[in-house]
Amino acid sequence: MHTVFSDGDVWPTIRVQEALRENLDAISLTEHLEYQPHADDIPHPNRNRAHEIALEEAKEHDLLIIRGSEITRSEPVGHNNAVFISDANKLLKDKPEQAFSEAKKQGAFVFWNHPAWHRQSPTGNPILSDFQLKRINNNELHGIEVINYFDYSKESLALALEQNLTIMGTSDIHGLIDWDYTEKGNHRPLTLVFAKKKSTASLKEALFAGRTVAVYNSLFVGKPEYLEPLLKASIKINSAQYEEDTQVLVIEIENATSSDLLFENAMPFSFYSKAPIFTVAAGKKEKLQIKTITELKEFKLQLTALGAYSAPEIHPVITWDISVEK
Repeated sequence: MHTVFSDGDVWPTIRVQEALRENLDAISLTEHLEYQPHADDIPHPNRNRAHEIALEEAKEHDLLIIRGSEITRSEPVGHNNAVFISDANKLLKDKPEQAFSEAKKQGAFVFWNHPAWHRQSPTGNPILSDFQLKRINNNELHGIEVINYFDYSKESLALALEQNLTIMGTSDIHGLIDWDYTEKGNHRPLTLVFAKKKSTASLKEALFAGRTVAVYNSLFVGKPEYLEPLLKASIKINSAQYEEDTQVLVIEIENATSSDLLFENAMPFSFYSKAPIFTVAAGKKEKLQIKTITELKEFKLQLTALGAYSAPEIHPVITWDISVEK
């Protein structure tokens, strides 16, 4: 996220108000350290200022404000967010290696921003340079954006899995969330973090452990061990019983999330009066009529989540064990 304290268009209080309207749990204002296009109008030698204003705005609300900054250099360094820092001013170093070293000293979680951005990589594919490899090996780079703004990069996902980096999704917002996302019928991209508690310490621990799923509208991207349980919990099984005098099993499912979910039948049994690919709208119920040939007491509902990726080109298959009602 950005505000007028780097290259954004809004005051930091707006970022807090947007997050409260959307019921988010945590945000971080990651202002560019080096890129300061509004410096003539808003000179501020203190690079912590945006965070301080946001913290004051959020003090009476249950919203975590994580101190962060964006280290902005030309390639091969690129753009990187350092969050959970203690002092952004100390990250202002002549050499990028020094900035990363200082971030590590402050206990920061650092992730690589939009590595597939065409202005950063003309081909639109990320380039893993010796600089990034050294940062990873030095425990100075821990995550990577696979979703940035409107862009999902399967190549970035491949790097996340190859280098064991935490999977991230961000809005990279500069203007208003309403203008860039909501008015266009979209949710902002975000990172779901599976933290044990709603606290800064627990959030930090989970990010370092890689317990995340990146989400944008109906797209879910994550490692199987976190993505699959999330998708399974996203669908509630309301009922399962046979149509009278038939071997057609009717299962009512409900989407408990705010995202539409796209599935494909992955079972040996076909649907009755329904296409094998279907959408369960956010918050809505859907009835599946399944031709099981014989009556079963126990049933495994298996659906491929077409709107989710656990690896490039790989959609997870989710299984629900269901007891059939009499």
